[in-house]
Amino acid sequence: MPEQWITVLGSFVADLAFRTHKIPAWGETVLGSDFQLGPGGKGSNQAVAAARLGGKISFISKLGRDAFGDLARKAYAQEKIDTRFVFETTEHATGGAAIILDEKTGENAIIVFPGACFHVTPAEIDQARSRISESSVFLTQLELQIPAVEYGLRTAHELGVITILNPAPGLTLPPTIFAHCDYITPNESEAATLTGISVANIADAERAADALLARGVRNVVATLGAQGALVKNSHTKAHVPAIDAGRVVETTGAGDAFNGGFAIALSEGKDIVAATRFGCAVAGISVTRPGTAPSMPTRAEVDALLARSR
Repeated sequence: MPEQWITVLGSFVADLAFRTHKIPAWGETVLGSDFQLGPGGKGSNQAVAAARLGGKISFISKLGRDAFGDLARKAYAQEKIDTRFVFETTEHATGGAAIILDEKTGENAIIVFPGACFHVTPAEIDQARSRISESSVFLTQLELQIPAVEYGLRTAHELGVITILNPAPGLTLPPTIFAHCDYITPNESEAATLTGISVANIADAERAADALLARGVRNVVATLGAQGALVKNSHTKAHVPAIDAGRVVETTGAGDAFNGGFAIALSEGKDIVAATRFGCAVAGISVTRPGTAPSMPTRAEVDALLARSR
């Protein structure tokens, strides 16, 4: 298990998940078949995923002083996540995500309002500098303001900490951010947004990876859903197949599960291919369960799946 910290900079929002047979059109109301309220946000989900896998996790974010913020605090206490750098504000409410789930396929459509976490500042990231310096891996996403994300990546990179950018949701990024990324982990749509290259298969993913490497990223892991992942750097190219853990119930949070697992594997010294396979196993289990943070597996479950999949 990792002995050093893994620091995650990212969002918390409350997930309001509605299961239904169709997405309503504007002006239309449809009946749902289920509803769940739980902790969410890409950064928070990734922190929970890594914590359940045995990591020492420190989370940098911001919450409102409200019921959704209390939901986060309870979750972090249960998962033993360090919240020293989870700041509070009375000026902004904790955010929320409306998740609409297809009750048959588990596919999703999501609207996110980041709320309080969107107001994390570089000065607050500076307060966590000593914790970042103690970390083996620094992981962040794009549900915060981009200047804060870039500042966190630059800080970690300058301190010699491995940096991972999960560029989700897909946004156009300033060219200066890529040099601070040891690893970048886009899915198909995010890779297309970043590079302008439509990604529908492994060959497309390799072209997108080459474009990202040319911008200064050192390692690209393009996640491809049921097709697994494409790994590319200056000396390695590999396709890592998806790992089947059972019937797919819900795909929400699969990318977060992958990134939490990938961070843990890197912190343990695994190479990029082995770390990607580990992340695929974590994601493979998560999609067999409903919810985002609640769907994250334990280390024992992941190790057992990998043993069966050899």
